[in-house]
Amino acid sequence: MPVQPAPMDVHTNSALTTVSTAYIQRPNWLADRIFPVVPVLKQSDFYYTYNKDDWFRSVAGVRAPATESPGGGWQVSKDTYYASVYAVHKDLDDQTRANQDAQFNLDRDAVEWVTMNLMIKRDAIFVSKYLVAGVWGRDRTGVAGVPAGLQFKQWDQAGSTPIDDILAERLIIKQTTGFVPNTLVLGAQVMQTLLRHPTVIELIKYTQTGIPTEDLLAGLFRVDRVVDADTVENIAPEGGAFSASFQVGKVALLCYSAPSPGLLRPSAGYIFGWTGLLGSGAVGSTISKFRMPAIKSDRVEGEMAWDMKLVGADLGTFWSAAVA
Repeated sequence: MPVQPAPMDVHTNSALTTVSTAYIQRPNWLADRIFPVVPVLKQSDFYYTYNKDDWFRSVAGVRAPATESPGGGWQVSKDTYYASVYAVHKDLDDQTRANQDAQFNLDRDAVEWVTMNLMIKRDAIFVSKYLVAGVWGRDRTGVAGVPAGLQFKQWDQAGSTPIDDILAERLIIKQTTGFVPNTLVLGAQVMQTLLRHPTVIELIKYTQTGIPTEDLLAGLFRVDRVVDADTVENIAPEGGAFSASFQVGKVALLCYSAPSPGLLRPSAGYIFGWTGLLGSGAVGSTISKFRMPAIKSDRVEGEMAWDMKLVGADLGTFWSAAVA
């Protein structure tokens, strides 16, 4: 009778997890570049949110002799997160492994393939939660003609004013929240348009390089960073013809993202990574390898556990159809 549980059932392969963590840290993934990750020990829990009204109102006043000082406080409410577990595996059969040439490393390849699957899924969910209309405090819609209301002239149209548009929203977010937005997220087509926009070219032509870059755009738009959201996903089913698509469409998001998570630290969004999951890394990821005797294979399996929360909708402005 085999021992239950077997050693492989209670062990996460730390070496393979290290390989996966290095792959996760590559700079092209989207989610971690925009909102900070909050490491959490429990799969679900609550976190506190504060009423901004109470923090931008002054109740201070003149204190008369022998009287109490004016007093006040702030309201606190709760919200919850639930870190769903996402998983995928790759089986390495004995025959293929025995036949591999020296230049191959199937175990490492399997770790990277599993990790890439999970990261693509995570970025796709990030886009569906944050980079869509109807989520943020203000939605702006691009039009080719004369804009009205919250519309704006698409930034690839003659006479468009992307810098003025973004700076105006920067002031609105500052006025309504007290926080200056520090992050501008641009879909790949929008980024390409802004890098070639005549207003941008005119303003940077006397800089040291005269060539528009993300850092120069950040200076023009008065944000700490511009994120080029250029992740790509094959949307074809397995076995179908390769069909690449940008995960992020022709959109833009201006928001305040906390440099790091913390108490009394507002942020447009937070990502809760379940680091309490057995053997998990910094973003709630694990890689395990275990034997599948029935099919004479080793299984490399990856898991990631996270929840993505919109914490401050009023800390962001979203542009849809930013270019035609």
